[in-house]
Amino acid sequence: MAEKSYKEYLHQITTFIFDVDGVLTDGTLQITTSGEMLRTMNVKDGYALKTALNKGFNICIISGGSNEGVRNRLAALGIADIYLGAHNKIEQLDDYLTKSGVSSENVLYMGDDIPDYPVMKGIGLPCCPQDAVPEIKAISKYISHKKGGKGAVRDVIEQVLKVQGKWTGNFDAKYD
Repeated sequence: MAEKSYKEYLHQITTFIFDVDGVLTDGTLQITTSGEMLRTMNVKDGYALKTALNKGFNICIISGGSNEGVRNRLAALGIADIYLGAHNKIEQLDDYLTKSGVSSENVLYMGDDIPDYPVMKGIGLPCCPQDAVPEIKAISKYISHKKGGKGAVRDVIEQVLKVQGKWTGNFDAKYD
């Protein structure tokens, strides 16, 4: 039997889970003289996250990083399920799935590096940005044509919402 195309999974997605560094950011850290680590996020990814929330999708963030600025930005978009400092992402995934009642087959997870590997092996639609490491690309059912922090999150959200007929008609959403 032939492997299903990633597009065949888009109809069943109810939940998006994203890593932060290398997915919502380009993975670059700018370190100030005081030691603060600065990241850059794409506003178009933010719009897509807000739109997905407004259309009733679940969104969860699981990141090994622990920057409170990241938490504040994502919370301002309306994301409530934010796991930072996650060094064993399977624990946070299991906690989230149990708490939310979501089935793993209805999850699209986007990761970019080895810490995402175990989580991506156990969900319905593992995805990654174009610049993910080879091991993650090898297990991804979809590899975005966009790099991390450069619209990869928008790419996957927009595809799911379009397939489910939920992308258009939301031109008045507040997203910033």
